[in-house]
Amino acid sequence: MKIALTGGSGRLGQAIQAEARRRGHGVVSIDLMQPTSQEPAPNLWFIKADTRNFEQLEKAFEGCDALIHMAAIPSPGKLPDHQVHNNNVVGSYNALRAAVEQGITIVCLASSVNAIGLLFSQNPRFDYFPIDEAHPNYCEDPYSLSKWIGEQQADAFARRYPDMRIASMRFHLTAETRADGARINSTNDKLGAKQLWGYTRFDAAADACLRSLEARFSGHEVFYIVAPDTTEETDSRALAARYYPDVKMKSMLEGRQSFFSTAKAERVLGWVHDNPQAAANNPNQKYPEGT
Repeated sequence: MKIALTGGSGRLGQAIQAEARRRGHGVVSIDLMQPTSQEPAPNLWFIKADTRNFEQLEKAFEGCDALIHMAAIPSPGKLPDHQVHNNNVVGSYNALRAAVEQGITIVCLASSVNAIGLLFSQNPRFDYFPIDEAHPNYCEDPYSLSKWIGEQQADAFARRYPDMRIASMRFHLTAETRADGARINSTNDKLGAKQLWGYTRFDAAADACLRSLEARFSGHEVFYIVAPDTTEETDSRALAARYYPDVKMKSMLEGRQSFFSTAKAERVLGWVHDNPQAAANNPNQKYPEGT
């Protein structure tokens, strides 16, 4: 399979392209940032393109069989709100539309746990734990809103083009290891509590994206792609009692169990975060900073 990968120079993009090539796929890495390595590699091509430029994107997708769209501004705050929102919303629409124009029907999109409102909300609202794909949306900031709109765009494309299969991946804080995620979450109690002490390893996220390209489902589906544990040593039930005493428990959290349910990803994609085979493929792999 020849995969168009936007955001290929970013940290998650690097992980995806490495795992895709290990599995025998070809990757067209599409980014505004040049790859860190200029050395030619088998089954890997780089195209400089801006996801906001439809014609550039359509050209970059030529000859590809599937699309993994990871390019986006990854958080609010560093750029004006309208730039964060507009970049991400236009980029995701252009990616879907360019895929249609090039006959690509298999698509994986980067969404976020923030699509329902989380870390960047003033006071995040949760109706129940563990959170699943049926949880209502309470987003309010430009980044979270852009991710929710991206999912709505995917719904619309799947309705208009019934042969399309689109997976939206709600990643959490992506990190190389749990320890890396813990360092970020522990910067202050409020930060950790707002994002429910979650994380997603790069290798697990890459595995989920590639599984989605071959999974058997139709239309557009959203999946939580989050580690099964938190970054805290405190039991999750105690954390919930301390920070969210009024939130309903759909099922009791055991030990350091995640506040997010990945049951749907396990059922539909056959994905589990701690896949020993995926982790063993590149035990020392480092993914450089990118966008």
